[in-house]
Amino acid sequence: MLPVRGRDGRTTGPARILGTRTAWTPVGDGQFFCPGCGGDRNYQRLTGRRRFTLLGVPVLPRGTTGPVVECAACRHHFGTDVLDHPTTTRFSAMLRDAVHTVALAVLAAGGTCARTSLEAAAVTVRAAGFEDTTEEQLGALVDALAADTGRVFEQPGGASLAIELHEALDPLAPHLAPAGRESLLLQAARIALADGPYTNAEREALGTVGAALTICADDVSRLLAAARTPS
Repeated sequence: MLPVRGRDGRTTGPARILGTRTAWTPVGDGQFFCPGCGGDRNYQRLTGRRRFTLLGVPVLPRGTTGPVVECAACRHHFGTDVLDHPTTTRFSAMLRDAVHTVALAVLAAGGTCARTSLEAAAVTVRAAGFEDTTEEQLGALVDALAADTGRVFEQPGGASLAIELHEALDPLAPHLAPAGRESLLLQAARIALADGPYTNAEREALGTVGAALTICADDVSRLLAAARTPS
C-alpha cells in the first residue's frame, strides 16, 4: 500500500494498490420498513457494476452486482426480500381490515346477530381503527351477507366467507407474533360468546380464523376454551 495525501498535503493513510469499486445506479424507489432504523423510510433500489481499481482508479469491469435496497436515512444496504415486510402504515391497515373481516364473519356465522354480539363486535372494530363503526352499521353489513346466497358458514355453499377470511388473514399472519395471532382469535371468540355458547357455525368460522392465522388445531381448541373464562 502507498500513503495517501489529503488536500492539505498531509498523509492520511494507506491506499490499496489493487481493489474493487462498485458504481451503483438507481432503478426504483419507494417506502419500506427499514430493519436498521426500525421504522418506515424511503429507499432506492440499486443495481451495481463492479470494477478493478488501480490506486483507486477504476480500470477493468468485474461484472454486475445487486440489486440491493438502500435506506435513504441510514444508507445501509439490504437484500430485496426486505421489501416483503409491510411498512408500519400498511401493516396497521392490514390488521384493521382483518379485524373487521373476522368480526363480520363471526357475526354472520351466529345468524341471529343479537345486540350483545353487535356491541362486542363494534367495540373490537373501533379499537382496531374504525372509530366511527356502529352496531347498526355492522348489523346492516351482516344482513347484506345473509342475503348473498352462500356467504354464511351454516349454508351448504358457504365457502365465500372462508375465502374472504383467508384473503384477509393469510398475508397478515407471517408478520404477526404468536401472541398477536392468538389475541386476534380470542377477540373473535369473545364476539361469538357475547350472546351465549358457540354454535357449530361459529366454531367453524373460528376454526377457519385459526387456520388462516397458522394456529394449530389444538391451540385453537385451547383458546376457544380460554375465551369462556372471564379475564
